[in-house]
Amino acid sequence: MKLIKYIISTVALVAACHMPAMAQLSTTPYSKLGYGVLSDNATGIQRAMGGVGIAMQNGRQINVMNPASYSQVDSLTFLWDMGLDLTNCWSKEGNKSGYSLGGGLDYITMEFRLAKNLGAAIGVVPFSSVGYSFGGDITNGNDSRIGSGGLSELFAGVGYQPFKGLSIGANFSYLFGSTTNTTNVESTSSTQFTRNLEVKDWNMRAGLQYAFNISRKSKVVIGLTYSPKKTLHGNAWGTMADVSQDTKLDTVNFMSMKGNYELPQTFGAGISYTYDNRLNFEIDYTYQQWSKAKYTPIDYFEAPQTKWNDRWKVSAGMSYLPNPRGNYFNRMTYRVGAFYNNDYMNVNSNNVRDYGVGLGFSFPALAGNKTLVNLGVEWRHRYTAPSDLIKEDYLNITLSVNFNEMWFWKNKIR
Repeated sequence: MKLIKYIISTVALVAACHMPAMAQLSTTPYSKLGYGVLSDNATGIQRAMGGVGIAMQNGRQINVMNPASYSQVDSLTFLWDMGLDLTNCWSKEGNKSGYSLGGGLDYITMEFRLAKNLGAAIGVVPFSSVGYSFGGDITNGNDSRIGSGGLSELFAGVGYQPFKGLSIGANFSYLFGSTTNTTNVESTSSTQFTRNLEVKDWNMRAGLQYAFNISRKSKVVIGLTYSPKKTLHGNAWGTMADVSQDTKLDTVNFMSMKGNYELPQTFGAGISYTYDNRLNFEIDYTYQQWSKAKYTPIDYFEAPQTKWNDRWKVSAGMSYLPNPRGNYFNRMTYRVGAFYNNDYMNVNSNNVRDYGVGLGFSFPALAGNKTLVNLGVEWRHRYTAPSDLIKEDYLNITLSVNFNEMWFWKNKIR
């Protein structure tokens, strides 16, 4: 039985790796910019808590946000977490409004113990996503814009506890995927412009957690994460064609991404408080230096002076488990959280920002079974400042299953 579960897990992970992106989660025109809308590697459980996780330390939950947490995995179990996402978006610009729907497979992760105080995790998580479709009138015609794709990370990580209280870890990942942004212009002729980015590269994240007790039942965890600045490997190019004449696409400004496109260094810090392993509070802060990351525009497709903002995000959340030995509703876990995000995107000197709140529940699958079904609802509002451009309201529904199996338990024959 364990072998069958292992095969199913492996097949699911390999299948996910061959997808262009884990899911087309974005349904926003703002994903047209740069690499698209960024993900923070938050699971369904973490999104219901505002996206916290830097200081989250739980041996029965996979926390990709800080690989130091892998050191706390239960010695007898194998964890497998798979999440789905459904995104509903209502947008408004002036007196115009619209609605879009997106979603799909969000992530697949696995975690297990390698040795005493040493845990590991592998999986596929989204890095960014692009998805939109809109149009408008121009002089003597109209245009339509369509975008799709995204970047994903296939990662492997380890977490180690060298001595009580201190845990360190690192994720090493293969960053892959592509984004496509197409503009069709209908005027005296029909012209199609397409911008393509294709990434094949590595990435890494280091993490640290320090936990200490302030009373017999109370624990505080301080967490830190860091990702270095790096140039990207891959290709970028644009194509142009006169669709009305059915002419072949002409490639414009094909370039290697190396030396032309970069990811910024990223810093994260968080602190959490846990009481009796039932009540948990956490607050996180993340900062990314996008203003110092190089991004070379493609001629005819982007503004010559493409500018990014430094991104920062504040998240706070809590979870509560009434009684792990009580009735069904007492064994459910209840979660709530909120966040504010100043994004890296810049539209004509306007900053893109969003904030939101989340609510979630964990349902025990069976009596005596540690497997959980997690349902979350997240509302977020995206806008620009100082000028008021497109406003967007999102209702995200997340569903994840956190399998917790006693794979390493050895029954004794008496």
